[in-house]
Amino acid sequence: MLDRKLLQRRPEVVAAALAGRGSSLRVEEFTARDERRRSLLAQVEALRKERNSISALVGEKKQKGEDASSLVDRMSGVNNSIRELSRDLEEAEAGLEAWMLQLPNIPHESVPPGRDERDNPVLHSWGTPPVFSFPPKEHWELAAGLGGLDFDRGAKLAGSRFTLYLGWAARLERALVNFFLDVQTREHGYREILPPLMVNARTMTGTGNLPKFAEDLFKIEGRDYYLIPTAEVPLTNIHADEVLDEALLPLAYTAQTPCFRSEAGSYGKDTRGLIRQHQFTKVEMVRYTHPDASFSELERMRGHAESLLQRLELPYRVVTLCAGDMGFASAKTYDLEVWLPGQDKYREISSCSNCGDFQARRANLRFKPAGGGKPEYIHTLNGSGLPVGRTLVAIMENGQREDGSVALPKALIPYMDGVEVIAGAVSL
Repeated sequence: MLDRKLLQRRPEVVAAALAGRGSSLRVEEFTARDERRRSLLAQVEALRKERNSISALVGEKKQKGEDASSLVDRMSGVNNSIRELSRDLEEAEAGLEAWMLQLPNIPHESVPPGRDERDNPVLHSWGTPPVFSFPPKEHWELAAGLGGLDFDRGAKLAGSRFTLYLGWAARLERALVNFFLDVQTREHGYREILPPLMVNARTMTGTGNLPKFAEDLFKIEGRDYYLIPTAEVPLTNIHADEVLDEALLPLAYTAQTPCFRSEAGSYGKDTRGLIRQHQFTKVEMVRYTHPDASFSELERMRGHAESLLQRLELPYRVVTLCAGDMGFASAKTYDLEVWLPGQDKYREISSCSNCGDFQARRANLRFKPAGGGKPEYIHTLNGSGLPVGRTLVAIMENGQREDGSVALPKALIPYMDGVEVIAGAVSL
């Protein structure tokens, strides 16, 4: 959520940010709503002041033994007006709050302008895409020969965009999770968390998933429970409504969870394979930082994600998202895009974002400055470290051989009990 004072004092800054993001929201609506709220507040306060004055006069008359009935009647009328205007004020405040919850974050000054992914500049690349002596296959074609992914039975069990993993694929998923968590906790300083897989609406609102992205979520009917779309949601809200000591910052959390997404608006996109599923596993990184350090911490987090791809020997590139392509809560985002030979292009595998104080304002997440003074809002960052399904896709396509087998990256061999190559069909 944006600072209300910014909207009041520098509406032109917010208007320019909204235009750069391609948002249809207009600051003029905030101004009109805020003026009505302030007008109602002034009326209520004036009436309360009048009520206090009348009450004092009533007390004086009663002490003197004089008739105060007319003043009592007048105070009754004032009380009725206060109740009516207070209801209007509550509605105006709730409406303003609901409108503000729809506002996206303001892009940082270092974010390039642009409308969509075509305007995202490449920051740098790592690794060399493999050159094959045969036409490379996509991962679902490889899986047809190796038997580790059963898309038909996954659809039978749950519907489209669900997959049944078996044998080596299930083992490889587990190996990747353990590898990611080991690196993040042992080398990068993250504390491992096992969070709930369902959260309430308050928690979803804290990260910006509600109200704007309600259609993207799976909700439990009749209950205030939502399946998490990413571990970012519970991890970012762990300290909601708390005031932390500055000395604790930065805090770094990581978690491996299933992620559940309805993929609203993605009809017809990536309908085959593992790229876009309703359920997938991901290891998430979340950092709580001091405002002065959040952008240096963003570079650190991006490095943590890159190191995983490098250890897995997967060619990738880093792009800086332009203003029009950034996520709702982000002030700046880097996307890591891994090379997929079967598709002959780079595809996103990790996003690392600095949300500034945007989520902290929604979740009421603050810290107490060491030098004293009022609590300040923490800056929150999140990043994928990494999504397991897309990593499995990249390993299959980059490690494929002409005979249909797949060579595994050296870093994973200890996690696969020495297995170096996936070969041979497995059927049920």
